[in-house]
Amino acid sequence: MRSEQSSIKIAAMKRVLIGSVVIMAIKTSTYLLTHSNAVLTDALESIINIVTGAFALYSLHYASKPKDANHPYGHGKIELLSAGFEGGLICITGVLIIAKSIYGFFKPIQIHSLDIAAVLSLLAGGANYLMGKYLIKLGKQHQSVVMTADGKHLIADTISSIGLVVGLLIIHLTGLLWLDHAIAIIFGLFILYTGYQLLKQSINGLLDEADYYNLKKLIWILNKNRKQKWIDMHNLRVLKYGHTLHIDAHITLPWYDNLEDTHHEVIAVENLLKEQLHEDIEFFIHSDPCIPTSCGICSIADCKYRHATFEKRLEWTLENLLPNKKHAVQAT
Repeated sequence: MRSEQSSIKIAAMKRVLIGSVVIMAIKTSTYLLTHSNAVLTDALESIINIVTGAFALYSLHYASKPKDANHPYGHGKIELLSAGFEGGLICITGVLIIAKSIYGFFKPIQIHSLDIAAVLSLLAGGANYLMGKYLIKLGKQHQSVVMTADGKHLIADTISSIGLVVGLLIIHLTGLLWLDHAIAIIFGLFILYTGYQLLKQSINGLLDEADYYNLKKLIWILNKNRKQKWIDMHNLRVLKYGHTLHIDAHITLPWYDNLEDTHHEVIAVENLLKEQLHEDIEFFIHSDPCIPTSCGICSIADCKYRHATFEKRLEWTLENLLPNKKHAVQAT
């Protein structure tokens, strides 16, 4: 059964997709009216918005499916694939726009009605901006890579539209038709860069690049709410599967605690992070028994089995939590 969070994301993407179809119709009509390469650039990007929006909608449907035997971590990775697909299409669009604009220098076409085109492009750009901000807000709220990527693409489209309007007005006032091709090339380069950024983000996610943003949040929460029995922690890792965070860690606990007490502390760590992060989280926390070298960083006051006096509490950081190695007081 689809979760409420997934239903909200899918409904939002449907609304944006419908809006993109309307905007594409406006921009295509504007191009047919003007025959401007710069306007064609804007129209082509709107077509890409529809194609990528449709794929994003499918990916949200697929990602909402529950875990199964073939996908034990869920189906959320498809959001990264969707973002990569979008980035690839945007790059191809940017290259085609640049190529056509260069060709236009040698085969110029008369353009018309630039004042009307400027008004229509401004309206379409404003609509894209509102939809983009809407998607980015929901994407961050629901930890959706594909919604955030689509929102950033729409914001980039808005910037292109603003530049287009300025360029059309300059051409209208000066009569320098070659500026149409120059503006289109500039927009093509901007679109190419946007696609590259999305493609890079997608590839890094698929390769499970370390999620430093969530890692820093986790470490801050753990340091602030640390209990005495949480002697040490290491081998901390965070993987993202759609809106789900998968967290791995090793926690060092007193060796003399029984299994029930140890399990209680592990559950306490999990509940703390779920409460503070407000996200769908899956844990794999491995408990390690403390060893004699742990005594120097262990603040348990009534420990009967201490091999050395407590020297200082170790502040957990990215540098000391990520390696798969227990900690001890460093010799000076």
